[in-house]
Amino acid sequence: MNSPYTFLFPGQGAQALGMAVDLADSRQEARRIFDMGRDVLGRDVLAICRSGPEEELNSTRISQPAIFLHSMAALEVLGTETGSGGFCQGLDAPGAAGLSLGEYSALVFVGSLTFQDALQIVSLRGQYMQEACDTTKGTMASVIAMATAKVEEIIESAKTEGFLVSVANYNSPDQTVISGEASAVEEAVKRLTAAGARKTIRLKVAGAYHSPLMAPATKKLEPYLRAVKIREPRVPFFSNVTGAQVRDPEAIRRNLILQVEHPVRWEQILRALAASGMKRALEVGPGKVLAGLLRSVVREVEVTNAGTLGAVLKLKEELLKPMEVSDHANG
Repeated sequence: MNSPYTFLFPGQGAQALGMAVDLADSRQEARRIFDMGRDVLGRDVLAICRSGPEEELNSTRISQPAIFLHSMAALEVLGTETGSGGFCQGLDAPGAAGLSLGEYSALVFVGSLTFQDALQIVSLRGQYMQEACDTTKGTMASVIAMATAKVEEIIESAKTEGFLVSVANYNSPDQTVISGEASAVEEAVKRLTAAGARKTIRLKVAGAYHSPLMAPATKKLEPYLRAVKIREPRVPFFSNVTGAQVRDPEAIRRNLILQVEHPVRWEQILRALAASGMKRALEVGPGKVLAGLLRSVVREVEVTNAGTLGAVLKLKEELLKPMEVSDHANG
């Protein structure tokens, strides 16, 4: 079964109270995904999504598995509705990618990781990253309307002076995210503002993701990534670390190990997907963060969200329509 949509999966920051509740309350297969998550995590993530507290949902150890489970639940319902199998793995697509945490959701969709393996690693990833956050006070800031090269120049200058700060996300031509020690990020923000950045936004995060301050998390997570079975993607998969398509399972493994500390090259991914033929994109999971970034990078690509039951059912009608026409034509 063919899909005209490239599949995109959100990362941390997309979470919100109420996420996935309509899916889990209405569909048994979606609820089963969260039940499996509860068994692995020892926590009822769906209850936190439903009632909070918001501070707990926003914590790294909860928000990461919550977003992953939401994306998986939406995929599972869509797979049931379209007859494309578990996590839509019978659905062909032009490509797939995920932002940071979302990379694990994408790897389940493309068949490189099993849901169970990805859930286990996501739960550990959230735990180890939270522990790294608790060890060193770090933060992140989004830099708006400054050329990427200029941001890099200012950050590199600060680093040579001993400030622990680096570029964490290349999100779009107008948005670059920096990450590091809280005091270093504050100093970098002052310099960026003085150099002409239109706006800087301190992000509500627990620590310095995609920076060297996450090295302790990488060290703890690496043995699990070394051991997990990774298969060749059945759909073109694009990596956060390289910003390009990756086919070799061992290259995917290496990139996953590097990913926690290295910058996310999301703009490069979107441009590569567009160059490979992306015309329409599907944001599978909570929020519309990826839709906004996509519109700022390749405006001509239509993007649809598939995070609610209503959106998934509407999408089902669209995906099945060509099949119905084809069946009718064949008599």
